Amino acid sequence: MTSASSSPPGLRWGILGPGGIARAFAADLRVAGLDLVAVGSRTAATAAAFAEEFDVAHVHDSYEALVSDPDVDIVYIATPHPFHAGQAILALEHGKHVLIEKPFTLTAAEAAAVRDVAAERGLLAMEAMWTRYLPHMARIREIVAEGTLGEIRVVTADHTQKISSDPAHRLNSLELGGGALLDLGIYPISFAWDILGEPLTIAASARLGDTGADTEVATIMSHASGALSTTISASRSVGPNTAHIIGTEARLDIDRVWYNATSFRVVAPDGAVLEDYVSDIEGRGMQYQALAAERYIAAGLTDSELLPIDETVAIMETLDEVRELVGVRYPGEE
Repeated sequence: MTSASSSPPGLRWGILGPGGIARAFAADLRVAGLDLVAVGSRTAATAAAFAEEFDVAHVHDSYEALVSDPDVDIVYIATPHPFHAGQAILALEHGKHVLIEKPFTLTAAEAAAVRDVAAERGLLAMEAMWTRYLPHMARIREIVAEGTLGEIRVVTADHTQKISSDPAHRLNSLELGGGALLDLGIYPISFAWDILGEPLTIAASARLGDTGADTEVATIMSHASGALSTTISASRSVGPNTAHIIGTEARLDIDRVWYNATSFRVVAPDGAVLEDYVSDIEGRGMQYQALAAERYIAAGLTDSELLPIDETVAIMETLDEVRELVGVRYPGEE
C-alpha cells in the first residue's frame, strides 16, 4: 500500500465551504495525519456539524472569520466555482495559502486575478486537481517520459455521470456556473494538457439543457507534437469513464474510474501486456494534493511543480474557448 503520511511538514488547514467534496477531502486529511484545525460556513449549524464529524477545533459561522483565524495557515476552498475567485482573494489578503477546488474559477480572467494576488502576497495558490497527484498518474508520466509508448498520437478520456435533470440543481444553473464542462470536463481536458501540453486548435460541440447549461460536451484538440486529444463530458448519462494514451509502440489503458486511484495497463500492438499497475492507497487519494502543497510551502515555493498556476490559468482559457464555441455564457459575461 502506498503511504501518504510520512513526515508531513505540519501546516494547519482550514476548510471553507463544508459540503460533500469538503467531507471527502477532510477524511483524506485525517488519513494522512494532516492538521485540520478549522471550518467556516455561512451558517453556524453547518459548520458545527462538520466540526463534530471530523473533530475540528475551530468553528466559524462566516468565511471572513475563518480566513482571519490566526491558527490557520492554508485554506481549502470547496464552494461552487462562481465564488472561488472572491473567496480565494479574501483568504490570500488575510495571509493564507489556498488550495482551490476545480475548476479553479469561473473564467480565465478570474483565475489570473487570483494568480496575481497570490504573487503579490508571496503565497501558494494551487488548483485542487487531485488526479494529477495520485501515484498511478505519477507512474503514467514516467512511462510517457521513458518513451515506452513511442510517439503519442492520441489521448482520449471521458467523464460522464448521471447527476440530475432538475433545473434547480447547481449543475443546471448558469447562475451557479452549471454545466458538464466545468464540473466534469475539467478532468479530461486537464489530462490532455498534462500529457500533450497546450492545444493549438480546439473544436467542440455540445447539447444544452433547458436552462442553457451544457449537459453533454465533446472536444477535439490538436497539440504541438501533432497528436490529437478527444474528450467527452456529460451530466445526464454514465459512460465508461476510462482514459487512453495511444502511441506508435504501445497504448496505455486507464481503467474505470480513471481520475480516481485505479489500475492501468500498457499494451503492445500485438496485445502483450507490458505493465499492469494496480493502485493500493489509503483513503480516496485527495491527501496527495494536500501533501504536495505542504511540501511546496515547506520548500519556500509558491507554485505547484505538477500544475503551475500559469497552466491553470491557460486551462481556464481553454474552457472559456470551449464555452464560446458551444454557446454557453454565464450571467454578467459580455
